[in-house]
Amino acid sequence: MSNLTSAHRVKLSRAIALAGVTLAAGLFTAACQEAAPPPTSQGGAPTGSNTAATTTQGLKLGSLLPSTGDLAAIGQQMIVTVPMLVETVNKCGGVNGQPVSLVAVDDQTDPAAGAEGMTRLAQVERVAGVVGSFASSVSTAALPIAVRNKVVLISPGSTSPVFTQQAKEGKYDGYWARTAPPDTYQAQALAKLASDRGFKTTSTVVINNDYGVGFEQEFVKSFGKLGGAIANQSRPTRYDPKAQSLTAEAAAVFSGKPDAVAAVMYSDSGSLLIKSAFEQGLSKDVQLLFTDGVYSQEFVDKVGRTSDGKSIVAGAIGTVPGASGKGLDEFSKLWQETQKRPLPAYAPHSWDATAILVLAAQAAKTNTGEGIKSKLRDVTNAPGEEVTDVCKGLELLKQGKEINYQGASGDVDIDANGDAIGSYDVWTVKDDGSLATIGKVNPAQ
Repeated sequence: MSNLTSAHRVKLSRAIALAGVTLAAGLFTAACQEAAPPPTSQGGAPTGSNTAATTTQGLKLGSLLPSTGDLAAIGQQMIVTVPMLVETVNKCGGVNGQPVSLVAVDDQTDPAAGAEGMTRLAQVERVAGVVGSFASSVSTAALPIAVRNKVVLISPGSTSPVFTQQAKEGKYDGYWARTAPPDTYQAQALAKLASDRGFKTTSTVVINNDYGVGFEQEFVKSFGKLGGAIANQSRPTRYDPKAQSLTAEAAAVFSGKPDAVAAVMYSDSGSLLIKSAFEQGLSKDVQLLFTDGVYSQEFVDKVGRTSDGKSIVAGAIGTVPGASGKGLDEFSKLWQETQKRPLPAYAPHSWDATAILVLAAQAAKTNTGEGIKSKLRDVTNAPGEEVTDVCKGLELLKQGKEINYQGASGDVDIDANGDAIGSYDVWTVKDDGSLATIGKVNPAQ
């Protein structure tokens, strides 16, 4: 302060005064908003709680999926799917006699943004159910908010085994489910794939979050049961998803030249690590084993090509939750008609997650999260007439009949922990960098 001129002191004083006025005005506005009475429904009851929602409001849903961030390449395909289901339902009369509305929020593949988005959906938008998230770390952040506000959260892609355990402990009170199977099964499937290909030693490198670490632990156990050895089991390589350079991690996981490297990553950060391994000359003659987190053309393109134009990750193989449900043909036809491009991974799972929310609300005859929760398993399990068409399912429910929804992704028989068991496709990267499905693999029980 002693070095300020008189003119500077005047300017500073004015700035402080203006800031004070602005702060006071903001506090006054916030106080007025806090003091305002809650809005009322058509019947005059407060709608400040999701439990007060009735069929007079119409079913309001949200989506919490990544259109930006590390998983945006896959997330953007999932985001398109949710309004497709809502539009289909509204064309055949909606739910409980009224149209369904949808609020989409970008979770940015970031737990903090996901928690903020879930708070908005639950407390401001007053949704009854949410499709999301994709990243397990984001769903972990969003779930307590959903449960506290009695909002059902159905994920089309959060596959961490942690959710199963915490559901068993009663932490979610039935407000959680997922249409993609937990990584307990995908890790077993990847271990089986590695064993079937004759690999004796693998190293693991994983993103350091619920998805990566949970997958790693199950893979290590499953591969060991199949007679394989984990080269870096005593010092597992887990990388920071926000790291700007992964040179050291690449060197660590490829050291010792294992037969294969099981890499559980996201697209942006994973491409940095694999490209670094190639540039250091470490990945030559080592088989790359990937998972669903990098199943995208964007990942392959980001890793890049060799000097002769061949994809750096050509020959890599991996697993991804497959779609083999009885409703797949119907959904695939609709996708081709509306999107004019091949059906991507997780689009069927997103379709099914949205379908379950609307069917459960109709079965409950109320547009609340509590109502959806109470009927979620009833509409996805036997007994009941098997239906693949969501509109037919809604009509049967209106007639008071029971249904057993058969999805596009699978049978989606949701169990007491909110899990569904599915199958896995085996995919590879061709020399030109394109992706191809080359088979299926079942979990190694």
